[in-house]
Amino acid sequence: MINRLEATRYVVAQVTDEPIVASLGNAKFDLFLAQDRPQNFYMWNSMGMASSMGLGLAMARPQQKVIILDGDGALLMNLNSLTTAAYRAPENLIHVVWDNRQFELTGGQPTHTAYRADLALIARGSGFTQVTSVETQEAFEEAFSHALHTPGPWFLVAHIDAQRSPGRPPKSATYIKHRFMQSLGIEPV
Repeated sequence: MINRLEATRYVVAQVTDEPIVASLGNAKFDLFLAQDRPQNFYMWNSMGMASSMGLGLAMARPQQKVIILDGDGALLMNLNSLTTAAYRAPENLIHVVWDNRQFELTGGQPTHTAYRADLALIARGSGFTQVTSVETQEAFEEAFSHALHTPGPWFLVAHIDAQRSPGRPPKSATYIKHRFMQSLGIEPV
């Protein structure tokens, strides 16, 4: 199994100014712990929407890679975003899904991936051609590095352990938005 925080630290170490959109919960908590940076967008109270926001950002900024760090439970709330992303097919998109097979923050209730749902197969069925599923840190690092340097869109499922993150990024949506926009060279409104 992959440790989500360790894998997130690897992601952050590989990027320079690439924006990273982190889903609510542990994905954003670990991103904050790995390295708080203006190019990180931390989602609050919007379960399932990191995939849509990351897709829109990738379409608006085709000159740079856009990375989504998502959770299995969150993505299952918005599976339609996969069909839209596959249809739009932005070559600069990397969608990483941390799959621990549970809604960890609400009590560890199992998600459908604990049973028969396979997010990699769902992504392929949605039209993604660059799909991989990994279970070790080494395999994750290899897959992510390849995705970072190869046109996509990419969909990476990382099977992770179920450790809860102690990190907590800023909670002010206005602060997060303004800092993120400035990192993209856009004046906040």
